Amino acid sequence: MIGLLIVDDHPVVRDGLRGMFAGDDRFAVLGEAGNGLEALAVARSTSPDVVLMDLRMPEMDGVTAIRALRDQGSTARVLVLTTYDTDRDVLPAIKAGATGYLLKDTPREELFRAVTAAHRGESVLSPAVAGRLMGTLRSPAKEPLSAREIEVLTLIARGNSNREAASLLFISEATVKTHLLHAYAKLGVRDRAAAVAAAFEQGLLRRE
Repeated sequence: MIGLLIVDDHPVVRDGLRGMFAGDDRFAVLGEAGNGLEALAVARSTSPDVVLMDLRMPEMDGVTAIRALRDQGSTARVLVLTTYDTDRDVLPAIKAGATGYLLKDTPREELFRAVTAAHRGESVLSPAVAGRLMGTLRSPAKEPLSAREIEVLTLIARGNSNREAASLLFISEATVKTHLLHAYAKLGVRDRAAAVAAAFEQGLLRRE
């Protein structure tokens, strides 16, 4: 079972998500919170695997909560689930360490798949968010990515695991991890989701 923490300042949204996940035996809702401060306390007491995090909340917003979770040593994957897909929402959340970013109109089965993928550490971006990241061009990488590193990131952006990427490129899984680590260093990020986001942001990946 994947243990979930649901963080949203709207009780109706929390109720809907709890009912949705409670009806599937792959998931267990361990707790709920109405803002970032509550989320930190509940995360400490329940140790969730995945946190479904809204962004705009009172007391403490989602981006601040994502950073604070990391600071307090939480190993939970954070999957942003929000109504907003503007640059000022998407980029800070990904850079803060969110594993994925989905909008609240995401269909049930797609949300289930996203939570499962996030639990595995895979990046999850809704098409609208991926498109926005792609269209937001910032400064280029300090050191250019190699062709192989871009190939690996392209496969990761499509939702492939390290093992699947290794199989498709006819290289070892360890080599894929090495390419990812080099890409992280060049892009100035710490995880898969942030690397994909930065690659879209800098025009290194293109929407198919």
